Amino acid sequence: MSQTHQQQSGGASRVSLYDEVTDRIVSELERGCVPWVRPWKSSGVSLGLPRSAASRRFYSGINVLILWDAVIRRGFASQEWLTFRQALSIGGHVRKGERGTAICYADRFIPKKEQERAREAGDAPNAVPFLKRFIVFNVEQCEGLPSHIVAAPKPAESSEISPDAEALIAATGAKLVEGGGEAFYHRGEDFIRLPRRETFVSPADYYCTALHELGHWTAHPSRLNRDLQHRFGSSAYAREELVAELTSAFLCAHLNIVPQVRHADYIANWLQILKEDAKAIFRATSQASKATDFILAFRETREAEIPTAEAAE
Repeated sequence: MSQTHQQQSGGASRVSLYDEVTDRIVSELERGCVPWVRPWKSSGVSLGLPRSAASRRFYSGINVLILWDAVIRRGFASQEWLTFRQALSIGGHVRKGERGTAICYADRFIPKKEQERAREAGDAPNAVPFLKRFIVFNVEQCEGLPSHIVAAPKPAESSEISPDAEALIAATGAKLVEGGGEAFYHRGEDFIRLPRRETFVSPADYYCTALHELGHWTAHPSRLNRDLQHRFGSSAYAREELVAELTSAFLCAHLNIVPQVRHADYIANWLQILKEDAKAIFRATSQASKATDFILAFRETREAEIPTAEAAE
């Protein structure tokens, strides 16, 4: 078995992976760098969510932060990634000597003994979660790949109106009320309050705020059903703010808008949460990916409902 294959299929312990990723994020937060709000413009790196160049599927959860970190640190212009075998499968190969990036695969399995216990007891078996690492390479570390694999477009200027963002926000059908000096989601009456557009410093600032509140909006019982009944300043409240922050960042990347920190005053709370629970950032990114997919599904539904020119005839 080759060393590369061993890297892909080998598994560091679940605990060490949780700790390794969390320690890296804690370190960045402690020096004032928010991992999901990268210096995209100053770095010259293309914005976007990382995805597989082979399957065209976007990565989700903690892998978004891991791969964004790798793109910024190593100066890649592309957000496209491949495993060693995937590069070979599409006609290319990883250049000799290139160092890959370890990402995580999470799933659950039922051990044989637990299956037997459940069968004898007549109840449902308990699945055991596991986390495994495998290695991916940026397409810029590869040679001989098809020409259609290119870098994503550069981020839109903050002064620009985004038709895609406007369309997505409208497609959700969320009730948005303008006015006042604060932005918030009212869970009881299920609406989003935003200050008037002209009070925002830029369209990007408005979109980041609106998408953050849409992140909270997905928590409603009729949607993703996250618990929002937390006391302001509590750990649970800060965790929900983290989910909304990440949701906004992920959606901004989809829409080619530079993410922003909406609630920097929670960084100390997030640091405490992450230091106490190595799995917290994994849960938050997972919930944010689910919220992101939930919101983006409205855009896909809307596009499917718009008749093509041929159908209109």
